[in-house]
Amino acid sequence: MGRLTNKVALVTGASSGIGRATARLFAAEGAKVVVGARRSSELATLVAEIEAAGGEAIALAGDVQSEDYAKALVTLAAEKYGRLDVAYNNAGTLGEMGPTTGISEAGWNAALATNLTSAFLGAKHQIPEMLKHGGGSIIFTSTFVGYSFAFPGTAAYAASKAGLIGLTQALAAEYGAQGVRVNAVLPGAVDTEMYRGMNDSNESQTFVIGLHALKRVAKPEELARSVLYLASDDSSFVTGTASLVDGGASITRT
Repeated sequence: MGRLTNKVALVTGASSGIGRATARLFAAEGAKVVVGARRSSELATLVAEIEAAGGEAIALAGDVQSEDYAKALVTLAAEKYGRLDVAYNNAGTLGEMGPTTGISEAGWNAALATNLTSAFLGAKHQIPEMLKHGGGSIIFTSTFVGYSFAFPGTAAYAASKAGLIGLTQALAAEYGAQGVRVNAVLPGAVDTEMYRGMNDSNESQTFVIGLHALKRVAKPEELARSVLYLASDDSSFVTGTASLVDGGASITRT
């Protein structure tokens, strides 16, 4: 028996990185998984991989900034699998980077829309479906940036991700008595497409690795295991937390 046997899980940002690894782990642990992202071909490949491993999944491509899409993912879970027990709202972007005084209003709004508003829209439609069956678990992907370690030039990213922690706490307080747990994971650097795109030189990678007490970056699968803990009944008395999974980046700056 897996830790998510007989549960239905939804994962956004599932086409790559942490979201992809988490969707695969959820399925391996027994969940029926609804996966969402913008890239339909990558989602189709993910579903095929899950099915080849003996799991069950269905995909719906779309833009997490759209409330219609947020609602459609939940509707798909309910219509295909009859319920929703777990939602991992993982989609995110670095957004426009650089000195704060140079960030455009459009760039600021885009970062908030992808990183924060999409999580709000997801939870807005996920919670009512969870309440039909006694509750569930919602997880957001925040970051240690803007929580315990600030970088110059990341105002939009840091502010939007910090906002997720406030959203986590508000939802946890509001719906805990009804059985809905809400938590956030705060990764350090993870070896994903986004990370490799930002750190395309040995000098940059050496700098980022050095920020972490463990002196390495994480694999997506390592973050997936932390998300699984928050999704499963192993964390049945955990809610409202900002869970650092950052390799010690929050305790060292050397």
